Amino acid sequence: MFGATKKFDDKLPLHLQADELIYDSDGSKVIAKGNVEIQYENNNLTADEVIYDQSANTLSAQGNVVMRDASGNIVRAERYTLTDDFRDGFVQSLSVMTSDDSKISAEQAIRRDGSVTEFKNGRFTPCRTDGTQPPLWCVSARTVTHDQVAKTISYQDAQFEMFGVPLLQVPYFEHPDPTVERKSGFLAPAIGTSDNFGFFTEIPYYFALSPSYDFTFHPRYMSGQGVLWMGDWRQRLSNGQYTVSLAGIDQNGNDLPAGTDPDAREDLDGFRGSIATKGDFSLSSWWSTGWDVTLETDDSFRRFYRLDSILLTDRVNNIYLTGMSDRNYLSANLYQVVGLTSTDTDQSESRIHPVIDYDYIVDEPVLGGELSFAGNALSFSRSEGAGEADQETNRAAFEVQWRRRLIDDLGITYTPFGELRGDLLAYNNYTDAITDEFVDSDSLARGLAGGGVTVTYPWVASNGIGSHVVEPIGQVIARTASVNQDQFPVEDARSLVFDDTNLFETNKFSGWDRLETGTRANVGMQYTFQARNGGYARFLAGQSYQLSGDNPYENRLINCTPSNGGPPVSVVAPGVDDNCNPVFSPNSGLETASSDYVLGAYLAPNEYFRVISQSRFDDENLELKREDAAVAINYGPLTLAGAYSYIFGDPEFNEGSQQEMNGLFGLRLTDRWSILGGLRYDIDDNTFLTNTTSLRYQDDCFMMSVTYNEFDFSDPEQGIEPDQTLMFRVEYKYLGGFNYSTNITQNMATDQMPGISSIGSNP
Repeated sequence: MFGATKKFDDKLPLHLQADELIYDSDGSKVIAKGNVEIQYENNNLTADEVIYDQSANTLSAQGNVVMRDASGNIVRAERYTLTDDFRDGFVQSLSVMTSDDSKISAEQAIRRDGSVTEFKNGRFTPCRTDGTQPPLWCVSARTVTHDQVAKTISYQDAQFEMFGVPLLQVPYFEHPDPTVERKSGFLAPAIGTSDNFGFFTEIPYYFALSPSYDFTFHPRYMSGQGVLWMGDWRQRLSNGQYTVSLAGIDQNGNDLPAGTDPDAREDLDGFRGSIATKGDFSLSSWWSTGWDVTLETDDSFRRFYRLDSILLTDRVNNIYLTGMSDRNYLSANLYQVVGLTSTDTDQSESRIHPVIDYDYIVDEPVLGGELSFAGNALSFSRSEGAGEADQETNRAAFEVQWRRRLIDDLGITYTPFGELRGDLLAYNNYTDAITDEFVDSDSLARGLAGGGVTVTYPWVASNGIGSHVVEPIGQVIARTASVNQDQFPVEDARSLVFDDTNLFETNKFSGWDRLETGTRANVGMQYTFQARNGGYARFLAGQSYQLSGDNPYENRLINCTPSNGGPPVSVVAPGVDDNCNPVFSPNSGLETASSDYVLGAYLAPNEYFRVISQSRFDDENLELKREDAAVAINYGPLTLAGAYSYIFGDPEFNEGSQQEMNGLFGLRLTDRWSILGGLRYDIDDNTFLTNTTSLRYQDDCFMMSVTYNEFDFSDPEQGIEPDQTLMFRVEYKYLGGFNYSTNITQNMATDQMPGISSIGSNP
């Protein structure tokens, strides 16, 4: 702490200045008085008087002594004696301020071996104080020893104090010094209580095994369930990093919540656990690879113990390879999808092995425009249950697109485009979505040619507050009138959402399994305002029309027999799966020749306020069919965020409306106190799915939080019942720590139970 550890080098300059310099030749002493300053090898000493004794090879400073060493630490004392190379010394009535403002004060101290300092009747605190009040917390001891080589601060006869009040006494205590970023030891504990788990506590221990890898062992004791053993391994390599998280418990089925189904108690009795691993590696400047895989003994383990969100419905495991340059992009992904709810069947499990996407843009203009190529290859299988052969699909698709932008003298923009598309498909053990006939195996081919033009005519005006752009947009696409794609299974085009973002897409399906056919027109009006103060607003409204040819979104009456043994039914849908469910929404808004109206609104009047709204209205009576809206306010100490979603319910398809709201509230009460709350509310069922409230105190040396979490969700067949959790966390700087984070906007339940969000913190 007090400077270099090597002997004095007379070849290095030592600078001394003072108001008066006295040389005592008989006593071999040099005395400097008044505003004395000595600089040697990035060490700086100032004092009222300094005596250099050549015979003893020491420097003695007195009066307002301030010593700054090469590490940025500051020593203040009335008297200070040290060797001439600033290595060893004796200090009286001193205080030491480290580079991060941590402070050690003592009656006296002795420095030895150039790296060890012993403080008598010392006190350590990382808390800032003006000296008129005791620090928020400190550790005092008969002897405080700072070892710079071991990077530790140890205490003998130690006493822990808060606000100057003694709370705990221990004969010996040790923690890392402020220079340490990673060191083995206990992390801060967490305690709480829960309806389903009873009293719980988690006391992590961190192993700093090397500069490139570490391990955190954090078992959680629960009075109602036993011990959940958990550990996190993390390693960084030269080209990437990976993590492995382990969790397991010897489950007693009788300990599960009271509402648990008896069969579930028996099924879940015994060992339950999971392995979750993530990795991300750079293979070169263009190529990267990685994975995100979670394996578990049962579908509810990680949700029950809050290792994942309680509302998670699907597990998606992924291994990927990605390559990207200026004009090329390739990705290859392996996926495993597993349903996590008790209503899932064997068909909820599927595997993609693999899906490959490729895109290329030609670097030179072709016919004055841009030529691009896109390809997709898919190998897919789905479980059909015990004793049944899996469904299998293999598909290859290739697409060529060309477009060119032209502007005439009036400012009208014309963008002609063309496309060619070809698909090959082989599949086994599928039920035809239209004829309801089982197909053992078949091969299909599909092709499409199309072209069109997009025309825009922007009108621009400016005034004192900003610029205005009104832009009518029209698009006509002519394609092969009729392409038989009813027999093509639908897997990647199920999530069809029609809104302003895909109004002018030539193919509004979300995947390659379905494509638009016939002639279609898309029209809209866009208004954009750019304020001079930085504010922004954009509105886009429009509609789509099927002018001729087959409408692939059109609903048809389909006679269907469910594969699960149910009675035959007649379904009005654009195709159904094996259980007679529509393969994508029959109320997409595109099922008629004239589509629903779509409206997008994006408002940002200033840096504090944002609004996004995407709406769809019935084309006949303007009834709201779908709404997705979000608002964010961040002004001073206040943070507000909310999201609302609504989907029209159609009795014809036995569908009820779906409405849900998410909210986040944060308020910084002072520079140290804050409150945070969040909720997820099902409007149709009048139920708070999850809600959380957290009160937090944090300053430069201490953090404390109290968090209340509640969720109203049950699945008796998986042992999941509504729960309430109260959790308390504390953190003392350098004594115990973790990275505390809460993301209640996306996942209200992630932080309902204690856990280490990032290993590698100071113990």
